[in-house]
Amino acid sequence: MDFTLSENQFNLVYNSYSFVIAAMGAALLFFLLIRGRVAPRHRMAVTLSTLVVAIALYHYVRIFNSFSDSFSYVGGEYVQDGRPFNEGYRYVDWLLTVPLLLAELVVVLKLTAGKTRSLLVRLTIAAVAMIGLGWPGELSDPDSTARAVWFVLSMIPFLYILYVLFVELGRSLDRQSDRVRKTVDALRYIILATWSIYPLAYIAPTVIDNPATSEVVRQVGYSIGDVLAKPLFGLLVLGIALIKSREDGYLEAGGADIDIVTPDDLSEIVNN
Repeated sequence: MDFTLSENQFNLVYNSYSFVIAAMGAALLFFLLIRGRVAPRHRMAVTLSTLVVAIALYHYVRIFNSFSDSFSYVGGEYVQDGRPFNEGYRYVDWLLTVPLLLAELVVVLKLTAGKTRSLLVRLTIAAVAMIGLGWPGELSDPDSTARAVWFVLSMIPFLYILYVLFVELGRSLDRQSDRVRKTVDALRYIILATWSIYPLAYIAPTVIDNPATSEVVRQVGYSIGDVLAKPLFGLLVLGIALIKSREDGYLEAGGADIDIVTPDDLSEIVNN
């Protein structure tokens, strides 16, 4: 569907992509630099976080370029008269990064081998199904029944992922320290909050009549969701890895101990 964006609408999407690129690049550099502070047995989770933001950085550069190439500035407006905007970059990114995001959390907890394998397999299958079922709806007409059907189908694995994280994973935390359990709780609610942005952005073309406005809401919504779900999620996974490294008595040679701020610490600071 071709449409015209006002200068402000185009710049809002353009700047949101730029912000995501900067966030992913900064997170990539930070995870690479901080990795040595984590005990070797917990570094895999940080490596996965690094891989997630690196993949997202690459794809957002491609998204940024594709969006820019699809518009021309004519008479004070941006007209979509160039190459078609390639939405596929975003879905390829999710297909790679969402399973890795879920793997970060499972790997950092160091559960039993059998439990880790079971969670990884089921969460990966559900994540791939969620992304795969969402893509046909993205290509459908906003007002078509097909888009609504694909949306409902993609929500089924989404709800299953939440069930696994909140119910099944919760049963596996009894051997974790109090600080780790509280950080995992924060992570799970961050997943619930940030991942809820995606279905809202997905249905924007259906509930917003103006095609240009709905496209801006959709693209900016996806961008916000990606920043919250990748760098922020990775930082909390890093926090768990650092906590567990401290509990193991690990301290990087020549380095200072690192104090980890938990959700309870933040609450205490605010209350005082």
